[in-house]
Amino acid sequence: MKKILFVLGTMLSMAVTAQVKMPAASPTQTLIQDFGLGKIEIVYSRPSLKGRSVFGKGSLLAPTGIVWRTGANGATKVTFSDAVTIGDKTLPAGSYGLFTIPGEKEWTIILNSNSKGWGSFSYTEAEDVVRIKATPETTSNSTETFTIGIGEMTPETASIYLKWGKTLVGFPIKTDIKSIIRKQIEASTTGATANGAAYQAAANFYFDMDKDFDKALVYVDKAISLDAKAYWLFLLKAKTLKELGDKKGAKASAETCIKLAEAGKNADYVRSANEVIASL
Repeated sequence: MKKILFVLGTMLSMAVTAQVKMPAASPTQTLIQDFGLGKIEIVYSRPSLKGRSVFGKGSLLAPTGIVWRTGANGATKVTFSDAVTIGDKTLPAGSYGLFTIPGEKEWTIILNSNSKGWGSFSYTEAEDVVRIKATPETTSNSTETFTIGIGEMTPETASIYLKWGKTLVGFPIKTDIKSIIRKQIEASTTGATANGAAYQAAANFYFDMDKDFDKALVYVDKAISLDAKAYWLFLLKAKTLKELGDKKGAKASAETCIKLAEAGKNADYVRSANEVIASL
């Protein structure tokens, strides 16, 4: 009887223990960032220093010269919704394992086809998709909890960076969106579906991103032909003519913008147009 009671008591204790929920020692974070025309998603676990050293010879957390899972627990997973270029290699859309080899003066950044392994135990170099070198920086402040971030954003470029302790290391990524947008412009500005909004979008693209000012002028004129009171279009035309070296035309377009913007009570555009005139 005593043995039965002991067994029942042990099972009850185990059942109660199983219901106790504790916070993860290295909590998982999911980072989602719009990039280009798609997204980057990074899922990783975040260990903390807790008084320990990192990125040194013999470190228990992430020793130099050894492949590191770049976080804790499962492999750090990076998912690109669109193709990206890292180093001289273009990676198709998909999920990749992010591994690193920390070094005192140089790190190796690795994107691997295996994004589902546990840590670096299942890592094999044969599955590497890309390897690049990166130079670490020493920060003035210490980061207690391992952090991955995405910064230095432009429409087609960004950097993925890692911070832990007093070490910061990052690597650049690129994506091609111009070729895709050009096809969208071709489709939206031809045929019966063409309209002023499509022409304006095309003009903005060729002015801001593609720097093809001749094409920007063609499309802004088409947009103006459908809305001759759109002062914002005359400001864009003034800027475009300035880039093409037509100062007289730029001034005339800026003056038209001022006249229409004053009628529309938009002081911002009046000020912007005056800035264009002053820069001629």
